[in-house]
Amino acid sequence: MSILEVEGLRAAYGPVGVLHGLDFTVDEGEIAVLLGANGAGKTTTLRALCQTDALTVRGSIVFKGTPLVGRSARAVVRQGMTHVPQGRGTFADLTVEENLLVGAYVRRDPPGVRADLARWYETFPRLAERRHQHAGTLSGGEQQMLAVARACMSRPAMLLLDEPSLGLAPVLIRDLFAQFVRLNRESGTTMLLVEQNANLALSVAGRAYVIETGEIVLRGTVAELRDDDAVRRAYLGF
Repeated sequence: MSILEVEGLRAAYGPVGVLHGLDFTVDEGEIAVLLGANGAGKTTTLRALCQTDALTVRGSIVFKGTPLVGRSARAVVRQGMTHVPQGRGTFADLTVEENLLVGAYVRRDPPGVRADLARWYETFPRLAERRHQHAGTLSGGEQQMLAVARACMSRPAMLLLDEPSLGLAPVLIRDLFAQFVRLNRESGTTMLLVEQNANLALSVAGRAYVIETGEIVLRGTVAELRDDDAVRRAYLGF
C-alpha cells in the first residue's frame, strides 16, 4: 500500500524550472532511494515534498491520503513527514537537548517526548554526553546524528533523508545507516533517501528511482537496477 503518491510533480525556483513532471510512489514501511547526478533535481524533489517556501510546486503529492501541495511545511510535519536536509540544518545556538525538543514541537505528550529523548540518547550516546553543549560546537558526525534524532522526535511516518553520509567518516556512515535500517524494521518508518554513495543506498533500499535533469528516467527494484548496465556504469562503478 502506497503511503506517498506523486503525479506530475513540477517545481521551480522563481522562473527556473527544476522538476518536469515526476511520477513515483513509495510504499508504507519501505526504504526507497532516489539516484542521480549532481544537479539532477534530487534535493529539489525532497524540498517539494515537504513544501519548502522557496519553491513553486505544481502537480499532485498525496501523503497518507491527504493532498500536500499548497499546504505549509508545518502542516506537512504534522501530517507525519519529516525532512533531514543536506547540511544537517541544526540550530547552532541551541543545545543538543533544545534541538531535540524543537523536533518534538508538534507533539502534546510530555511523557512520550521524555521517553523518546531517552531512546535517542541511548541510540546515540555521544548526544547524551553533549546534551548541554551548543549544536554548533559538535563535529560533523555528531551534527548528523542530532539531525536524524531531531527529525525522529516528531515520530514521523516518513523520513526524507538528503545525503546523510556527506562529509562523514566511513565508520560513522556504517553506524548511521545501521540505525536507519533498525528504525525502519522496529518502527516501520518509511524512508525516501537521496545518497551520493549509491552502493550504500541500494544496500538498504528495496526500490530505486533514477532522476536526470528533473525527470525520472529509470525505476524498479534494487535488484532490477543493479542488473541494468547503464545504472551500474553510471552510479555503481562497475
